[in-house]
Parts: sequence; C-alpha cells; structure tokens
Amino acid sequence: MPTPIKMPALSPTMEEGTLAKWLVGVGDKVEAGDIMAEIETDKATMEFEAVDEGTIASIEVDEGTEGVAVGTVIAMLAGEGEDVEEAANAAPSGESEDSDDEGKGDRQAPSDRTTAKDAKDAKPASAKTQELPQSAPAPKVDGDRIIASPLAKRIAEQEGIDLADVTGSGPNGRIVKADLEGAKKGEAKPAKAATKPDGTGEMEQPRTPAKTPAESEYGAPYEEEKLSNVRKVIARRLTESKQQVPHYYLSIDIRLDPLLDLRKQLNAGLEADGVKLSVNDLLIKALARALMRVPDCNVSYQGDTLHRYSRADVSVAVAAPSGLITPIITEADSKGLAKISTQMKELAGKARDGKLQPHEYQGGTASLSNLGMFGIKQFDAVINPPQAMIMAVGAGEQRPYVADGALAVATVMTASGSFDHRAIDGATGAQLMEAFKSLVENPMGLVV
Repeated sequence: MPTPIKMPALSPTMEEGTLAKWLVGVGDKVEAGDIMAEIETDKATMEFEAVDEGTIASIEVDEGTEGVAVGTVIAMLAGEGEDVEEAANAAPSGESEDSDDEGKGDRQAPSDRTTAKDAKDAKPASAKTQELPQSAPAPKVDGDRIIASPLAKRIAEQEGIDLADVTGSGPNGRIVKADLEGAKKGEAKPAKAATKPDGTGEMEQPRTPAKTPAESEYGAPYEEEKLSNVRKVIARRLTESKQQVPHYYLSIDIRLDPLLDLRKQLNAGLEADGVKLSVNDLLIKALARALMRVPDCNVSYQGDTLHRYSRADVSVAVAAPSGLITPIITEADSKGLAKISTQMKELAGKARDGKLQPHEYQGGTASLSNLGMFGIKQFDAVINPPQAMIMAVGAGEQRPYVADGALAVATVMTASGSFDHRAIDGATGAQLMEAFKSLVENPMGLVV
C-alpha cells in the first residue's frame, strides 16, 4: 500500500512550517534515514529523514511553500513491488495549491500532480511556447472570473502576469503554476469589480499596489524582504514578553582581572587537549553556580504555580543568520569548564548552520546574553518566557576602580539582570547579582 509522507512536527510547538527545499525528486529511491527535505520550523531549518524505504511517486507540496500544516501529505512513497503511477494517484484529497474557498469542488486532478511518469516525459508548460493538444480545454471562465489555482494567482500578481493571456492546462482549463512559466511579465490587469447583491452598482474593492523603490511614499528606495518563520517567532515572543512579563532590571560592576588571570592559566594547561576557554564559557559557569547559590532565582512562572529547578540549564544567546537562538548548556552547574567550552562551540556552530535539534534549544532555566565582543558597555535583555531571568553582560574595559580602599585601574565589566517580578522579588534578584559578582571576582569557585 502506498505510504503518504506527511509534514512532521519537528518541535513540540510546531503547528505549521515552510517546506524550504526538496533534496529528492520524483522517481528517486530512498532508504530509512535518507535526508529527503529541509523544513523551516518556528525555530530553525531542520532536515527531514525518510522513515521507510521506497520510490518517491509524487511531490504534493512544492519547495518554498509556506504555512504547511503538520500532518499535511507532502509526498507519496511507493513501496517495493508497488506501481509508482498508482501510488502517485493514491494521494489523499486535501489542501493543495489549488484548494480555495471559491473552488472547493474543483480539486487538482491526478494528471496535474508531479508523478514519476510526468517527471520523465513531461516538459515544463509555457503559456507562450508550449504546443497544447487540440483537445486541451480553453481557460475556464465563470462570468468575468478566470479560474486559476491560488498559487497561480499569487505568482501572477507578484510577477505582473495577466491571467487572461494564459492558457490553462489543468482540469476544465484551470490555470496552474506550470502554465505561468514563460508567460509575459508586465502589469497585470486589475480584477473587475464585483457588483452589489442588489445589482445597483459595483462594490468598492480598494487595492493597494505593491511598493517599488520608485514609489516609496517617503522617497527612500527599499526592497521588501519576507520574514522567515524564525524571525516571525522572535518578533511574536519578544513582544509577548515585554507586554506580559513585568520586567525589572539590576546592574552591577564586576572586576574581571582575577577571572582573566585564571583563564590564562587554565588555557595553558588545556592547550595540549585542544581546548581554549573563552570568557563566555566561564560566565556560563558563574551564572549556573550563582543560580544554585540563590535557588529562588532558578524558577519559572507558570500561572498559579512556580517551577523550582534542581539544576541550572543555561540558555546562551547566539546570533544566527536566521535570527537569535538560544542553545542550552544543560547541567552547567556541575559540568567542567572544558566540557562547557567544547559543547558551546559545537552548539554555536550548529545554531549558525541551522542544524540544532529541538532538545538543544528548548527549555533552559535562565539565559545569558553577551554583547561584550561588540564593545557594548551595558544593555538590558528581554526575558525569554517561561524563564524568569536573563543575565546581560557587556565588554570588559579599563576603568578607575577602588580596591581595598585605594583607587586603581582595573578591567571592569557591567552585568545587568532582567527579572520577572511575578516570580522573583527585587531583593532576591539582588542576591543573585551579588553571587554572580562574587564568583567572577573569586573564580576559583568555578573550578572546584
């Protein structure tokens, strides 16, 4: 029996995703574990592996399609001994490129899908160059409305293609995506206004044309860039955080010289092992140990309850091409510095490549964000719910500093904690900042 390949839930919160890229084509044989596609979730772009072996009989969802709901059939797989063409035609009826409110009964026929036979024999359709059989129907017209799939309509609008000039090859002359290849681009004709129900006149259909650099209302040229799923989620979650979480902020100056001296000694001893500790590695450990010293800060707000955590899992902010993501160093309070350093390098690399697995970025009991490498002196970070705090650290710089009653020059860093006042009171947050400062300025507590 043919196997439908469905859009997977690649994270617990995933409801839909973008089918970013197909890595297999119709007619390709796959085995369990083969990478079939890249799917963009609400957090990252992830690889989708085959579970069964067989032959790709049809591709039901084109690459680049956004908003594909979890559970949607995206391809059909023919098993060993099964007829590939029959498997392609066995795809269940459902949402596809030409399902919309105006034509629910006009589903795409099996002949419109990409099948194994089509992939070998068919040539791309072109409204201007393809020679259609004499029996091919003319574009289906319902009054003044040309019947076309939603995807074809969207492409035509974006490319400025007049659908009236396009010959449809779909069922009953329906225009589909393939018919637009090679079609003349230009200004599409505006849709004719619909008449009012009483027939007394035309209904107003205001239409805002797409902006071009020359049409910018403020005179500055620009190009539109569609938001990725990751950027949409970042925008939504940070907005919700600032709207729903009562933030308060505490800042403290910390002398870095003892920590820098210890790092130098540790790196000399770890050089033979190929390990090089960064300042950030030591700060991850310092925050984790501080959370264990002040357990009332190692919590999360959960409506009518608080979750109190028995270990410190530190989420670390990493700037990836797709946007900010926070891979997690689990059990950072009990891990050695070399282990933290090695794991952090690996996670940061995977984050930048979009290869993080859900368990590597979901969870965490608190967060650390470091902009010191950019020369930022001090900043306040936004809490990542349901966590109740995030530590923001700036650059270490030479400043006047009073030590043992004497004015001296020291390397000083400003750390700012953002706290959720629903879960952590001000005095408790201050205790965490004090513990963090003490551990950084007396760093031997990080290696024992």
